[in-house]
Amino acid sequence: MKIRLGMVGGGTGALIGDVHRIAARLDDRYELVAGAFSSDPIRSKESAAQFGVAEDRAYEDFATMAQEEHVRADGIEAVAIVTPNYLHHAPARAFLEAGIHVICDKPLTTCLQDARELQALVEETGLLFAVTYNYSGYPMVRQAREMIGNGELGDIRVVQVEYPQDWLSTDLEASGQKQATWRTDPKLAGAGGSLGDIGTHAFHLIEFVTGLEVTSLLADLHAFVQGRQLDDNAQMLLRFNNGARGSLWASQVAVGHENGLRIRVYGDHASLEWFQEQSNQLRYSVLGETPRVITRGCSAAGDSANAVTRIPGGHPEGFLEAFANLYRDFADQIQALKNQQATPGNANLVPTVTDGLKGVEFVEKAVLSSTNGGVWTSLESEP
Repeated sequence: MKIRLGMVGGGTGALIGDVHRIAARLDDRYELVAGAFSSDPIRSKESAAQFGVAEDRAYEDFATMAQEEHVRADGIEAVAIVTPNYLHHAPARAFLEAGIHVICDKPLTTCLQDARELQALVEETGLLFAVTYNYSGYPMVRQAREMIGNGELGDIRVVQVEYPQDWLSTDLEASGQKQATWRTDPKLAGAGGSLGDIGTHAFHLIEFVTGLEVTSLLADLHAFVQGRQLDDNAQMLLRFNNGARGSLWASQVAVGHENGLRIRVYGDHASLEWFQEQSNQLRYSVLGETPRVITRGCSAAGDSANAVTRIPGGHPEGFLEAFANLYRDFADQIQALKNQQATPGNANLVPTVTDGLKGVEFVEKAVLSSTNGGVWTSLESEP
């Protein structure tokens, strides 16, 4: 039986909505049966018709959708929330209270209090909650995590991550471009601009791949485009719980870069490097040896990579498949919960509400550090 899926946001023409729908369909584990696809009721119904959703399950708002789906015998089992940042918390809360599992785009919320409330609600209800830090779904990212976990790099010393883009190098929001408009508005995006939009991806990737925790940071956030209210460039130093040091750069004014997410991890024995735009390759260098490249689908790839590899090596896989891997893993979690069985090991790699909370904490602490003049600021959670 397919998992009955609903969606909040992501109406016709919304890029991230299309991405989530493709990801949900790729393994044929979900059926989209309901949605509040837009704040405009007419557009929501038009979107529903295009997506094959029955007219009576095209809702005018998420609150009505949560209430009505909760009482239906064939109500949705999970909901994907693909709205701008400021519209994550209220829908997530409504569906959790209605007993429905949640898949939420990142960042989890725009403020720490709301993120903590969602985490508490997940713990109280026992429901499943995924946050789509989709880069954790790439096979070679999971390969890197497995190799580091196996000690193949030795003791981790230095971690560097960067995520440069150039699409906000001009005052694009002044043109009314929707994606630029809400991402640069603190009322809609939260306290972080490039920091919240792509910096949270970089932060999650560091901890996911290395298994380490960032304990403190020193941040310098800046808006280079005149009049912009939120940062379009974020640079920071990091300290980790094992004594390692690191750096993070997230920029949306880096001319010449499209989606240049890259991570380098250096141990006392070896290093790894992964680049999102060449995502099927992982560069592995052992001290004193010739560097080599591990490719997705090759004999050197381990269990973690092979578990999320769909086609033979040499045939590129990328962004959509990585998203789909998270959806497939989440489907495995739902099925295991239904059957009162243990969740398959690989499915436990899906980012959780706790990962979402850590991302919001990261944004708030980085903003605090920068506002205070670029000072070391602890990331340890406060009660």
